[in-house]
Amino acid sequence: MKKVLLGILIGGAAVYGYHHVRGSPVAMAEQDTGSTATRFSCDGRTRCSQMTSCAEAMYFLENCPGVKMDGEGDGIPCEGQWCGSH
Repeated sequence: MKKVLLGILIGGAAVYGYHHVRGSPVAMAEQDTGSTATRFSCDGRTRCSQMTSCAEAMYFLENCPGVKMDGEGDGIPCEGQWCGSH
């Protein structure tokens, strides 16, 4: 039992350390440095479920290749999740 708990503790610490060093997309999106170019960066995410805000989805749609966030082709991404009128 002690080995299982130790394994869980070590695994959790490893995951935390990895995300702390790498920087999570959510943390990068929450940085407010005044410019969307410095707040967001193309990092391979392509879908609305991977976004954290309408501003982030707009940045990806306008600046990143291969995104799949504007099914209607109207220039408004993620209308069901982030950028639609509620």
